[in-house]
Amino acid sequence: MEKSPLIVLTGPTSVGKTKLSVKLAKEMGGEIISADSMQVYKGMDIGSAKVTIEEMDNVPHHLIDVLDPKEDFNVFIFKEMCDKIIPGILERGHIPILVGGTGFYIQAVLRGIEFDENENDDSYRTYLENLAEEKGAQYLNEMLREVDPESADAIHQNNVKRTIRALEFYHFTGKKISEHNEEQKSKGDAFNACYFVLNDERSLIYERIEKRVDEMLNAGLLDEVKALKDKGLTRDYVSMQGLGYKEILDYLDGEISLDEAIYIIKRDTRHFAKRQITWFKREPSVIWVNKPDFDYDDNKIIDFMVGRCKEAGINKKLF
Repeated sequence: MEKSPLIVLTGPTSVGKTKLSVKLAKEMGGEIISADSMQVYKGMDIGSAKVTIEEMDNVPHHLIDVLDPKEDFNVFIFKEMCDKIIPGILERGHIPILVGGTGFYIQAVLRGIEFDENENDDSYRTYLENLAEEKGAQYLNEMLREVDPESADAIHQNNVKRTIRALEFYHFTGKKISEHNEEQKSKGDAFNACYFVLNDERSLIYERIEKRVDEMLNAGLLDEVKALKDKGLTRDYVSMQGLGYKEILDYLDGEISLDEAIYIIKRDTRHFAKRQITWFKREPSVIWVNKPDFDYDDNKIIDFMVGRCKEAGINKKLF
């Protein structure tokens, strides 16, 4: 059976995906699906660097402003939503373009990963999160080592989120997530896909991160987080775990100074960008789009991406 077309445009935070994705969608006759864990939430615009109506430039965007910040959002929900959205885009004769920096979300769609229905039950996750608070990250890492030593070695012991994900997977399926990941890799892609990773010099990405955080603060990030806090949102909510939100919330709660909050946001966003690049380097079949190779000319980048799509048989005139 012929695979449906899919374009992926990803890369580290602050690399410039939003602007290019709209240009690419116009060239390819595409509709954009946001693969971002924060832009899905209403009222979380500044801290998530949410695409604006003007930036959308009449290109249809999906999974923007669809959830209340008190609702859960995870890879299971994301994949479920995409499974409903993508057929509609294809029926309209358009090409789905997955845009964002959340690598695991992209992988789930691209590979057609099937999740056990129990994986959306967050009670065990809450138990593990409480355990991490009470006994620390090292304790969770040791729990994981007992059932999946390969994952315990691969995941940094301070990465509580990934450790919980691995424990949760084992709890619901009885399988090691490390084995599951290997199986998924061997499956190949569920789509006829072009998987572009936009990248730039590390120092320039870091400079843009610093500038973006300053711009967010000038645009009213403090007021945005205060409004969310006034609605009863705390760090217990998934939405408030996003970079920029939890740190400003700590400042508003009097736990740290504003200068400390800003320092932590910038530092942790740089670390996040580094982890994103590491993730994409591990992914097979990616097409690296290094901005310096194109003299930072968006038109040259678009021409290259459109050309690669046509080579793969993804062409709006043929589809």
